[in-house]
Amino acid sequence: MAQPATGPAESPGKAPSKTLVDPAVHPVDEKLPAARLVPAALQHIAAMYAGVVTPPLIIGQAAGLDTAGMTRLIAAGLLIAGLATILQTVGLGRFAGNRLPFVNAASSAGIAPMLAIAETSAPGHQLPAIYGAVLVAGVFCLAVGPFFGRLLRFFPPLVTGVVITLIGVTLMPVPVAWAQGGDATADDFGAMKYLALAAFTLVVILLVQRFGRGFLKQVALLVGMFVGTLAAIPFGLADFSALKSAPLAALPSPFAFGAPEFQPAAILSLCIVMLVLMTESSAGMLALGEICERRTDGRTITRGLRTDGIATLLGPVFGGFPTSAFAQNVGVVSLTRVRSRYVVAAAGGALLILGAFPVLGAVVSLVPMPVLGGAGVVLFGSIAVSGIRTLSEAGLDDSSNIILVAVALGAGIIPLAAPTFYAGFPAWAQTVLGSGISAGALVAVVLNLFFHHLGTHSRNAVALKSS
Repeated sequence: MAQPATGPAESPGKAPSKTLVDPAVHPVDEKLPAARLVPAALQHIAAMYAGVVTPPLIIGQAAGLDTAGMTRLIAAGLLIAGLATILQTVGLGRFAGNRLPFVNAASSAGIAPMLAIAETSAPGHQLPAIYGAVLVAGVFCLAVGPFFGRLLRFFPPLVTGVVITLIGVTLMPVPVAWAQGGDATADDFGAMKYLALAAFTLVVILLVQRFGRGFLKQVALLVGMFVGTLAAIPFGLADFSALKSAPLAALPSPFAFGAPEFQPAAILSLCIVMLVLMTESSAGMLALGEICERRTDGRTITRGLRTDGIATLLGPVFGGFPTSAFAQNVGVVSLTRVRSRYVVAAAGGALLILGAFPVLGAVVSLVPMPVLGGAGVVLFGSIAVSGIRTLSEAGLDDSSNIILVAVALGAGIIPLAAPTFYAGFPAWAQTVLGSGISAGALVAVVLNLFFHHLGTHSRNAVALKSS
C-alpha cells in the first residue's frame, strides 16, 4: 500500500530538501580543522598559564609547602581549570556550561583573603582551613547563581560597557608587572633588559598583525610570544630549570593536603569573594556574548555560574581554589576573532594533560614574564576596546548616561590610583570595593537603577495622563 504523502517528493539520489535550507553554523559552534584549532588553542593556554599557576604558587609558599607539595598544588590547579573549561564550553545538558569560548580557572581575586586565612591558622592547618572555606563558597555559588541570571535586565549595554572597559583597564597592571620581570621584590625588577624584551615582543605582534595575511594574523599573539622567547635565550632571560625539577607525572589524590576544616570567619570572607567572582564571571559572559555576537541571556549566565560553583566545590577535593572567568582569554577571542568554543575546549583538554604531566606544563612556563607582558598589553587593551565599543551603542548623548559612566569608571579606577583608599573600611567592604571591576559594576548597577528604573513607571504614567 502506498504511504500517504507528508511533504514534497524528493528526487532520487538527492538529500532531503531541509538540508539545503539549514542555517549556517554560528562561529561559536564552528568545528575548526586541526591546523587552525591547535595554534588557536595554544594561544589561550599561553595567555592563561601564568594566571593559572599564580594562586597555587603564592598560597603554597604561604602554607610552607616543599617542592613536591608545590608541584601537586600546581598540577591540581591545571586539572581543575581544564575540567571547568571543558564543562563550560561543551556543557552538561541544561544544567551547566554557557557553551561560549569561556575559560575558567582559579581566580587571583581570592589570593588576599586566602593569605589572611593562612596567616591566622596554625602551622599545618592553613590549607585545610582554606579548603573548608572554599567548599562552602562553592555551595554558596550553586545556591545563589540562579538569581544572577534573573537580574540580567539590570545589565544593559550602559552597565556592561562600563564593566568590560574596567576589566581591561584594571587588569593592565598585570602585564606591566610582567614586562618589568614579574617579581616586584627582585633587585633587577624593571631593568631595561626586561622592558626591551617586552617591547620587542609587542613590536613583533604589531608587525605580524600589519603585514600578515589570513590565519597568520589570527595567531599574531602566539607568533609574538614564540619569537620573543627565542630572542630571550641568548641573553639568558629564558629559565629552563623548571624542566629539570618537574616530575614526569603527578596526578593529585583526594584531600592530599588534609581534611577540610570549617572556620566561620574564613567561610564568610570567601563567600564574599565568591560574590565578587560571580559578578566578574557574569560580566565576562556578557562581554563574550557581545564579542561573539551571541545573545547572553539569564539561562546562559545561570549555567555558567553553576559551572563556577561545581569547579569551586570540586577544587578543594584535589587541591584547587575558587574558580571564575579568565578575562585575558576574553581578550584573546576579541583580538583573534576565533570564536569557536571547541578551540577553548581543546585548550581545556590540554590543561588536563599539563596537570597530569607537570614536565609538559613546565615547557609552557618557559615563556619569560617580559614576553607575556608585551603580549598582555595587547590582550587587556583589546578588552577595554570591546567595552568602549559597547558604550558607543549605549546612548551617551544623554546627560544621565554620561554621569553614570563617569562615576562608575571613577569608582572602578580608585583601587588602581589609590590602593590604600579603602584601608579604613571593614574587611568585607575592602573585599568588594578593593576590586575595581566589582566596585565599578556595583556603582553602575546602582546608578542605572536610580536613573532608569526607580520611579520611571510613575513618571511615564504622569506623562501619558498629561498627553
